Amino acid sequence: MLFLRRREGLLDAVVFSGGEPLAQAGLGDAMRRVRKMGFRVGLHTGGAYPSRLAEVLALVDWVGFDIKTQFWDYPLVTAVRGSGSRALASARILLASGVAHEFRTTVHPRQITPSTLLQLAETLAEEGVRNYALQEFRRRGCADVILNAVAAPSFLSETYCADIARWFRSFVVRRA
Repeated sequence: MLFLRRREGLLDAVVFSGGEPLAQAGLGDAMRRVRKMGFRVGLHTGGAYPSRLAEVLALVDWVGFDIKTQFWDYPLVTAVRGSGSRALASARILLASGVAHEFRTTVHPRQITPSTLLQLAETLAEEGVRNYALQEFRRRGCADVILNAVAAPSFLSETYCADIARWFRSFVVRRA
């Protein structure tokens, strides 16, 4: 907190991210302390803990929600049984809350195919997502040797992305 106290007046917000912040039991208390200092609060999550997300949403000004693939395919990416149903439950909780948010998918050709990504975008639009971003995979910072070994070019062409953009009020592609 001393670090933040020295930055009062310089920073507007604190974003809780990294790994999965909702896995931390003290997250709500930390958010309350940060808010008390006058900072706005952001959260990056993959939605693995729906009940914890519901508990902290009143403390959050904005959420960046990482969607990995179609909900039924989550175990192929996460290797965690039931992870897709938890992510879907969290997405629904966030959408119902009215908290400002962005849903986003990092696109790696080993983890999501063009057809699956189109299906995912349609599913998200049907669920009520209005703000969506696609992020091209970047090797920098990734410790997974297998993912880094794949040098496949991005399939996020302008035409392909235009097909996805039509489902969302706000849509952006973040290039690597």
